[in-house]
Amino acid sequence: MAWQGWPAPWQWVAGCWLLLVLVLVLLVSPRGCRVRRGLRGLLMAHSQRLLFRIGYSLYTRTWLGYLFYRQQLRRARNRYPKGHSKTQPRLFNGVKVLPIPVLSDNYSYLIIDTQAQLAVAVDPSDPRAVQASIEKEGVTLVAILCTHKHWDHSGGNRDLSRRHRDCRVYGSPQDGIPYLTHPLCHQDVVSVGRLQIRALATPGHTQGHLVYLLDGEPYKGPSCLFSGDLLFLSGCGRTFEGNAETMLSSLDTVLGLGDDTLLWPGHEYAEENLGFAGVVEPENLARERKMQWVQRQRLERKGTCPSTLGEERSYNPFLRTHCLALQEALGPGPGPTGDDDCSRAQLLEELRRLKDMHKSK
Repeated sequence: MAWQGWPAPWQWVAGCWLLLVLVLVLLVSPRGCRVRRGLRGLLMAHSQRLLFRIGYSLYTRTWLGYLFYRQQLRRARNRYPKGHSKTQPRLFNGVKVLPIPVLSDNYSYLIIDTQAQLAVAVDPSDPRAVQASIEKEGVTLVAILCTHKHWDHSGGNRDLSRRHRDCRVYGSPQDGIPYLTHPLCHQDVVSVGRLQIRALATPGHTQGHLVYLLDGEPYKGPSCLFSGDLLFLSGCGRTFEGNAETMLSSLDTVLGLGDDTLLWPGHEYAEENLGFAGVVEPENLARERKMQWVQRQRLERKGTCPSTLGEERSYNPFLRTHCLALQEALGPGPGPTGDDDCSRAQLLEELRRLKDMHKSK
């Protein structure tokens, strides 16, 4: 874990009791009530404070995190029995990418070699939904690719790996991923049939966060990036276990990929993210066109993935820290004055702060 200065034991005890009370209120209060929204905002907006650090540690290191995930799973299954969004697979030459809507806004994915009838699951947080897709497609699950340890991405590893005895679970050994069997490092390749999937280390959201790049060359199609909580349509993940410099470096790893690469994110955040992008770059016509399309999709509860990295470069503010137009749009203040990495990291941090303020309104 990348944090410094963990609290003294008495602070842990007091903080744990306070956090337990807050968690109980979150669990028993109605989903849309003002108290629930306020407490959630308190916990998420101040990520470097003592209370959040204790809560995050309990979520990632103890059984309390798993119980919270199970509660999320039950509520989402009741509220969205057919998934939170309607999705469409993408078919290429012998390869299918199938998005699976899970929890309240997550996406899992099946990557299928249609000739060999072999499948790879990415972040299978709801094992029931993923298993239903496996059975519907009539494929054999041989691998799970986990981007990071958070339960809303790794929660299905146990059930699926037990059900499919030959299934391998891949991920970073730095991240404490449950039921990990095959650790991966930066640039390692997983081969399944004609599928060639490269792991890229992208720390920041968590210390061991990985994204997965499906090489398009073997099937003569576009490459596909499964980005977990690093990159979303017009957004990026929170920096829980790193700093702005770490996250900037990880985003630059993605920026080095081709414009036609398809982006398959870990969450359906498109409308919210594009709304924020309009605050910092109101004159961005590419963002306006994308927002109109996304709003039409969401009116019919249709999913918005994939986008392309070329699109993201044109409107995603977290990928545009090198752009003078974005720097000028933020106005005078403590923002960057040049194009060096330090200045871009400052801008990234400022964008994150503004995004949190925008979300809390």
